[in-house]
Amino acid sequence: MAYVFDYAAIIPYAPLIAKGVGITVELTVVGGVLGVGLGIACAWARSLGPKWLRPPVSLYVEMIRNTPFLIQLFFIFFGLPSTGLQLGEMQAAILAMVINLGAYSCEIIRAGIEATPRGQFEAGASLAMTRIQTFRHVVLMPALQRIWPALTSQIVIVMFGSAVCSQIAVEDITFAAQFIQARTFRAFEVYILATILYLLLALLLRQVMRGLGSLMFPRRRVAR
Repeated sequence: MAYVFDYAAIIPYAPLIAKGVGITVELTVVGGVLGVGLGIACAWARSLGPKWLRPPVSLYVEMIRNTPFLIQLFFIFFGLPSTGLQLGEMQAAILAMVINLGAYSCEIIRAGIEATPRGQFEAGASLAMTRIQTFRHVVLMPALQRIWPALTSQIVIVMFGSAVCSQIAVEDITFAAQFIQARTFRAFEVYILATILYLLLALLLRQVMRGLGSLMFPRRRVAR
């Protein structure tokens, strides 16, 4: 018997799907901005920071990069309450995404920093800049330009990873798809729609990151 598609069964759940898209976007934007900020701080600590700071930052990066995101999420949402720190679903999801992206973006950004010619550091020192000022004004922007495509891909991967947050009842796209499938039993139609939504969001996110890169790096040439 040929399968009969019935997308009409999904239409009544349009508000739930729209809410799921909105929450996925919120997780990606907040987690992406804070995660990259954390990654920049960690990249500075590992490349140019004081020696005493490098071991704990390296430990954090290695622990996060070598453990599953789902376990990190469960640890934050189910584990931390035992210590007295109670977080809501969205708070736990955002914190997990920030911590995860921070570790991965740290290594990406550090690669850009370490590709910076030593002469740029010396130029900053000759202008009486502090190490942080040199990092901020001389090193960071060229480093970000070098690794912007890789950083964009990592943020897209984090957006896909946000689907895991449905396991703690965050009402994102995946949560909406699971809920609708359980009510309508139209798994094929529901997950095709979810796939299309994630695809469109990924394409949109890449365009946004490309446009942001054009604004941040106007006619800037990477030093060689």
